[in-house]
Amino acid sequence: MNVYDFDKTIYDGDSTVDFYKYCLCVKPFIIFRFPLLTAVRFLFDSGKKQLFKERFYRFLRAFSDIDKTVDCFWDIHQTKIKLWYLEKQKPDDVVISASPDFLLKPICSRLGINELMASVVDKKTGRYSGINCWGQEKVRRFYERFENGKIDSFYSDSYSDAPLAKISKQAYIVKNDKITAWDINK
Repeated sequence: MNVYDFDKTIYDGDSTVDFYKYCLCVKPFIIFRFPLLTAVRFLFDSGKKQLFKERFYRFLRAFSDIDKTVDCFWDIHQTKIKLWYLEKQKPDDVVISASPDFLLKPICSRLGINELMASVVDKKTGRYSGINCWGQEKVRRFYERFENGKIDSFYSDSYSDAPLAKISKQAYIVKNDKITAWDINK
């Protein structure tokens, strides 16, 4: 099986940032739900990344039908799925991402990706259930779902995904549309 990170790997950009920008166009007042002070605090205390994200996701409360908003977002942004991925895609692909599951489930369904592991975020409140799906947590979730799973090829844009790269037969770094072998021993 092949495993992929999502943002900046098979999606051209950061889906959460793009979704927030889309939501700002729909309801501009949500900018006031994310005070600048929260962002400044995060810059000085990166150990509270999950708390920062929960505060950021407060803007979700402004939407009565977030599922419809997400679907409309993907109607526009599905074109940002990278062509190289669409050409390489296989039925047993797995996507593992720190992005919220409520945002990625619809696009994975549209693409025929049946296995998604992402951060579980309440789409009404922005609160996390469990740990942000990042770094070593991705490996834990992979083995939770696939107890004896073997990753043939792993693709990511970020060295923070080294734990998944280490358990893969082959690993690749993706920068824009350039895919290069990842020497995990470096």
